[in-house]
Amino acid sequence: MPKVAFTGQLQRFLPAPSMEAAGNCVRAVLDDVCRQNPRLGAYVLDEQGSLRKHVTVFVGDRQIADRLTLSDPVGPGEEVYVLQALSGG
Repeated sequence: MPKVAFTGQLQRFLPAPSMEAAGNCVRAVLDDVCRQNPRLGAYVLDEQGSLRKHVTVFVGDRQIADRLTLSDPVGPGEEVYVLQALSGG
């Protein structure tokens, strides 16, 4: 089962402990995370279920390519990292 970890920046806004989540693609994994922690889901996903602009996701060491339907594959032992994107200069 994939393990999902959240950055400290995101945890400043709400509790987001690391957790295991079922699924073989980013969509399924995040849906399971949202089921386990609905407040977190509202912060990570927008009203259409796409990744919010201020959030980025990595599966292992690769940034996901599909931010709309979240179809990037996730293997059973992989780690998924949910990060609050930073901007500025």
